[in-house]
Amino acid sequence: MPIKPAHAALIPLLATTLFIGACQDQNQAEGQGQGAQQGPPQVGVVTLEAERFLLTTELPGRTAAYRIAEVRPQVNGIIEKRLFEEGAEVEAGQQLYQIDDDVYQATLKSAEASALASRSLSERYGILVKERAVSQQEFDEARSSSLQAQAALEQARINVRYTKVLAPISGRIGRSAVSEGALVSNGQAQELATIQQLDPIYVDVTQPARDMLNLRRDLEAGRLERSGDNAAKVTLQLEDGSVYPLDGKLEFSEVSVDSGTGSVTLRAVFPNPDEMLLPGMFVHAQLIAGAKSDAILAPQQGITRTPRGTATAMVVNAENKVEVREVKTERTVGNRWLISSGLNDGDRLITEGLQFVQPGVEVNVKPATNVSDAAKPGASAPSDDAAAANQEG
Repeated sequence: MPIKPAHAALIPLLATTLFIGACQDQNQAEGQGQGAQQGPPQVGVVTLEAERFLLTTELPGRTAAYRIAEVRPQVNGIIEKRLFEEGAEVEAGQQLYQIDDDVYQATLKSAEASALASRSLSERYGILVKERAVSQQEFDEARSSSLQAQAALEQARINVRYTKVLAPISGRIGRSAVSEGALVSNGQAQELATIQQLDPIYVDVTQPARDMLNLRRDLEAGRLERSGDNAAKVTLQLEDGSVYPLDGKLEFSEVSVDSGTGSVTLRAVFPNPDEMLLPGMFVHAQLIAGAKSDAILAPQQGITRTPRGTATAMVVNAENKVEVREVKTERTVGNRWLISSGLNDGDRLITEGLQFVQPGVEVNVKPATNVSDAAKPGASAPSDDAAAANQEG
């Protein structure tokens, strides 16, 4: 059926009317949606709780042998024998080298003969001086000669004994610097071998003098309490990231500050029965410095930095309004900051929705979902039944 001209003119008008109506309905719906969103913004908060916290300090350091002895000859001569295996354990007093002793044995026999002759002469003059057969001066000279001969005999015996080079300490001996046939001399600069005692073993760490002063100041002011016997306890992390299974004990603190680095040296002693620790290894030592009974640990999600680097936090006050706080952070503890000032016990810290709020704005609060349970004070993992109920809800 053909469309009449009048009907054809009505079609564009009808389409325009329908389009305008649809736009009005859409604008009205958007206006209602915006009106519904005009309420206070919602933020996720974590309620902070003061807790006891052990203050530990991680410091780099290196291991060092408990005792080191450099074996050197005390007489001149040719090495006849090496009596140890390189890298083996040796005991104190064990013979390590034998130096040719022929000359020293001959000197000893000569000294024994001289001592015997001078002693006999001294004894005979002792009898004659009483009878005034010899003068007192002759007797004194004979006695003096006897004492000198006795001293020469003792020196000859010592030299013979020194031809046996003995281990001064027990420990692990390194490579030998000489072999059979080598000429050695008393007082030479090069050692024959080196012995190191590895059980126990030292760990030397350095601490900035500034940190040591801050620690003492906090202890004296009562902001930090001593952790009792554990204050000397030290744990160790090895170069590959593994934890050394045995604990050490802090025994020594340097009495002066290194002028080049501004740090002091701390020395800890660790048992090393399996000799897992070798001298010169790089390690990280953790020292328990003290304890805070009312430490505030804040999730890192709630701490932001201004362009000037100042740490700030937003909290919800009793009137459900946002407040901005300038805080001071000491160190990271896992995924939290240790706060020294700016936040208190019971503060509701905003960790979720920070981009939607400003200071002074009233907000609706809910428990934060962007913070793990380990970072929530007093929080524990939900049970399986509770998790299932939350999923069903």
